[in-house]
Amino acid sequence: MKAVLLIYNQSVAEQIKYLLERLGINAYTMLDTVKGKGQIGNPRFGTHTWPELNSAILTVVPDNQLDNIMSAINKLDKINEEVGIKAFAWDILMSSDDFS
Repeated sequence: MKAVLLIYNQSVAEQIKYLLERLGINAYTMLDTVKGKGQIGNPRFGTHTWPELNSAILTVVPDNQLDNIMSAINKLDKINEEVGIKAFAWDILMSSDDFS
């Protein structure tokens, strides 16, 4: 199993949700307001000076789905370079073998 964390500008939230739906990922946790600063681009702090905000989605998927997710996110990021979409993945252990 892989945990996948997507961090993205709130302006592309609907595109991200549509992408997950197309990939058959229907179980995830969504964090609507995430503040932070990446290595490039402007900070997203929700302040007067830096008004934009990010959102994040955390999902757990079978290993064989990871390449499809990362590829789709990379394509979406290239289309929306100015807003930035990041994906991070790591191995995860679940407390149950049931992944339904």
